[in-house]
Amino acid sequence: MNHPVPTPAPTTQAPTAIRLSGVSVAFEGREVLKGVNLEVQKGEFIAIIGPSGGGKSTLLRVVAGLLKATAGTVEVVGQPAMVFQDYRLLPWRTVEQNIRLPIELTGRGKIETHLGMKPYLNLYPHQLSGGMKARVAIARALAQDAEVLLMDEPFAALDALVRERFNLELKHLHERTGKTILFVTHSIREAVYLADRVVVLTGGRIDAILDTKHEGRITAFTDGLEAKLRERLGVADSTFIEPPPKPLRPPWEVFGVLGLLTLFFLAWGLMAARVPVFVPSPLAVGQALIQNADLLLRSALATLHTAGLGILASLAIGLPIGYAMGQKRSLERLLSPFIVALQAIPTIIVAPLLIIWFGYGLGSKVIIATLISIFPVLVSTMVGVREVDRTYREVFQTIGASAWGVFSKLEVPGALPVILGGLRLTVSLALIGAVVAEFVLGGGGLGHLAQTEQRNFNYAVSFSAVAVTVLLGISLYGLVALLESYVLRYRRR
Repeated sequence: MNHPVPTPAPTTQAPTAIRLSGVSVAFEGREVLKGVNLEVQKGEFIAIIGPSGGGKSTLLRVVAGLLKATAGTVEVVGQPAMVFQDYRLLPWRTVEQNIRLPIELTGRGKIETHLGMKPYLNLYPHQLSGGMKARVAIARALAQDAEVLLMDEPFAALDALVRERFNLELKHLHERTGKTILFVTHSIREAVYLADRVVVLTGGRIDAILDTKHEGRITAFTDGLEAKLRERLGVADSTFIEPPPKPLRPPWEVFGVLGLLTLFFLAWGLMAARVPVFVPSPLAVGQALIQNADLLLRSALATLHTAGLGILASLAIGLPIGYAMGQKRSLERLLSPFIVALQAIPTIIVAPLLIIWFGYGLGSKVIIATLISIFPVLVSTMVGVREVDRTYREVFQTIGASAWGVFSKLEVPGALPVILGGLRLTVSLALIGAVVAEFVLGGGGLGHLAQTEQRNFNYAVSFSAVAVTVLLGISLYGLVALLESYVLRYRRR
């Protein structure tokens, strides 16, 4: 079978936007691209088509700068904008924020206002249909105001009718903007309809370059029964928005909590009846709470002060160290043994040394609270940074984001779900650390009060101090949960 001979680039000399000369790419010794030569003139629409595994996406990634060619040269005008097949919209940003991302990161670009998204600007990606996600991804790429637009099968996941609609919109967009477009597709009809030239890529080599300008048609539904069906189906669109589910709490959860509380107080009452000397009844503890309200409030504020400083110290130390460990595994291997060893040392052993070095004051208490609570925030930060999807990093790379832009707009919001999960444990452990420090070092606080009253056989007051500690723990945990629900409000079940 004779293959068409690759046709040269058009003779009209427009400026060159992309030039590939002898480009080869190999992965683990296997060549994916083999001596590719391609010249794309400014304003051309080039479709790349071929079988799976033929090197189409690899070629696009080389042009985008996401892959380096193992041989040959790649010349591209400016920083190309890229529309990925899976769109890669940041889930914590609204439609408008996703579109504006290139402008925020680089300080340049413009917003494309002709894609019909104004009613949906305040929605999050999870609320969008596939067609709307495609629109947002294209709008974000256009916001870079790049000369070259790379599109890796952006309509592959859409149904046939919606895909036709998007082909038509893309063709009009190309005519209006004059962008240079490199478009990967598996659809022959799509390639012929959209492109000025179609590059056939097989086995990592260019098999043919065909001139297809004005040759394609958008649909084959032109006559007979297909024409009737086409008329009935009309022009398809994809703007359906999935409504967020109502955040209703199942009734059994409420009754379950109330039931467990009832069982707890019943068990407490039975224990108090069996051992009345050492276990005061819930009623006696309630009376002690009321009678010693001022003392308990002062002690609670002292404990909260220590725990709060411990939380702040854990964040100040754990966040940067955890981030650095998340970025570099060699640093994790270096520091992990010492961190785990420090976490494993019982506080009762460390306390005498702290007394010698720092005395009985607030400083020693804060150090104990920090030592107990720092581990979760450190580990969660390390894991959270690593959990940021590499595909999102490629989006930032194609935009040309700075290191600060990647940190502030990708790594921080991307790692927050894991970090906030660790913070829930950190605040609880910091409170425990503060109480333990007060037990060991004295000097006020709920821990010191509980220990002192127990020695004086005032078990009701001692239990009331424990009850206040529990309420503080629940309150701190609840505050972090509220913070998490606000920061991660883009999430829906």
